[in-house]
Amino acid sequence: MTDVAAQNKALRAERDRYVSLAFCWADLLFEVDRHLNIVFVSGATQAFFGRSQEDLVGSSFRDIVAPADIPMVGQSLKKIMKTGRINEDVLRVVNPDGALLWVSMSAYCLNANDGNLFIGLRKSSPSARAAALSVPREGAGLFDSGSFAELAADRLKKIQAAGETAEVTLLSIPAMKDLQDRLDDKSNDVLSKQVGEFLKANSVGGDSAAKVGDGQFSILHAAGTNIGDMVKQIESLTKKVDPTGQGVAVESATMTMDGETDISEEDLAKGLLYTLNKFRDSDEGVNFKDLASNMTALVGEAVQEVNAFKQVVALSEFYVALQPIVQIHSGEIHHYEALCRFDAKPGESPFKTITFAEETGLIHEFDLAMARKVVEWLSKFPRNNDKYRAAVNVSGFSIGKPSYVDALMKMLKENSWTQGKLMFEITESSRMSDLEAANNFIQNLRKRGYHVCLDDFGAGAASFQYLSVLDVDVVKLDGSAVKNAQKASKGRAFLSALTELCRRMAVETIAEMVDTPDTLTFCRDCGCNYVQGYLFGKPSADLKAFNPLPEIVLFQKSGSAVKVK
Repeated sequence: MTDVAAQNKALRAERDRYVSLAFCWADLLFEVDRHLNIVFVSGATQAFFGRSQEDLVGSSFRDIVAPADIPMVGQSLKKIMKTGRINEDVLRVVNPDGALLWVSMSAYCLNANDGNLFIGLRKSSPSARAAALSVPREGAGLFDSGSFAELAADRLKKIQAAGETAEVTLLSIPAMKDLQDRLDDKSNDVLSKQVGEFLKANSVGGDSAAKVGDGQFSILHAAGTNIGDMVKQIESLTKKVDPTGQGVAVESATMTMDGETDISEEDLAKGLLYTLNKFRDSDEGVNFKDLASNMTALVGEAVQEVNAFKQVVALSEFYVALQPIVQIHSGEIHHYEALCRFDAKPGESPFKTITFAEETGLIHEFDLAMARKVVEWLSKFPRNNDKYRAAVNVSGFSIGKPSYVDALMKMLKENSWTQGKLMFEITESSRMSDLEAANNFIQNLRKRGYHVCLDDFGAGAASFQYLSVLDVDVVKLDGSAVKNAQKASKGRAFLSALTELCRRMAVETIAEMVDTPDTLTFCRDCGCNYVQGYLFGKPSADLKAFNPLPEIVLFQKSGSAVKVK
């Protein structure tokens, strides 16, 4: 036997072993060429597809796959040309009645030069399907914007690598609130579930859909999907539950990602999130159609801004501005809140830049860079002097990032001298999805000797939930809550009750936006411990701006007025 013949015989034996292994595992076995044309099939094809084995040979494997899952299957099968095999991919195929059947797919590439693939299919178990799909976030298992952006970016890049295409479509129901007002709770739940299930059924992988806002959705779907038909079916769902029978109109806009092949997956995810947040925040001043027509440009714009922001962080092109936190009775400065200011935008509020960092998932990188800046500032003073203390902000989003938590704890361990000098303010608490994990983070800081403040307290009903779960040293009363309490007839009683609640819990209070002597007096009468606001100076990088305090403020001390100039 020649060497070539022996090699071919060994290859056939190896191939047969793989085929046997796949056949034992699967209900159906396919052999397809590199173009996914079926060259061999065995198994219960009639039961699955209503077609004989002979009828399937010569057709495309794509024809039996649910249209929404074709891009995912294409990228999975192309991947095995490098990896040799894939296991337990969950997808949907079309049965004789046109219904979708969930199956698990394994595939093997026996010879990369030959290019033929063996694909095994079997009915998917509930556990396999549950593992493949996301844990329901809200509604009928729809993702939130951030999770959807990451998932969509991952799948888009893989689909592109396989030579397939997919699109992201935004769907807006402007009159959704009016419809919900006409429905009872049960009908609202039914509508939410039906819309969610419909979107998922038409999405790549059966789960690539998100609820962006009230009446606002996004979906990743195969290119060529009939969006007009999708819109009509959603409108039909709204008519069925609407007691008036009118239903509501649905608007759509589709973004094709063919031109984004040079963008990294990470940047693409951030660009998508930026676009989704623009969509969520669109109002009468931002026309949905105008936004939609510029979606691809928005992604590109976001990527450019992401890279520019990363450079700002990497090169430390920002500085720390300080604003004093003043003891309400003595007028003494207890500590300073450290606020960021950007070198390229002198005098401009950093709100827009920070909001962009939050919307694109970069805030944890900036929070860490800011903490390093504040530690650097504190290091300029004698370490045996606790006169200079500063509080640095931590976004609720950052707390959920292990990379941020690990890096912060490492920095604190290396700079243990900052105990008693450095404090932390938890901002954007609404972004904390896991309060138990957030509390563990907070207690880790407190055990290391760092005080923690919960910012924006009183800005929403959830504040009380946060306070009941999170053990902190200080709460900062939101400025708008202070102003509203000062105006309302029962405001004094409300704010006094808040400070009394905190006092009973051994938690101190800081009132924000104290800009006038009247507000100072009001906060003092309501039992606040500290105050912060323009009455004591605007944020400045120069501590001389607060020595003495720039405004003449009356502080009550031992029944007499003391002027601080």
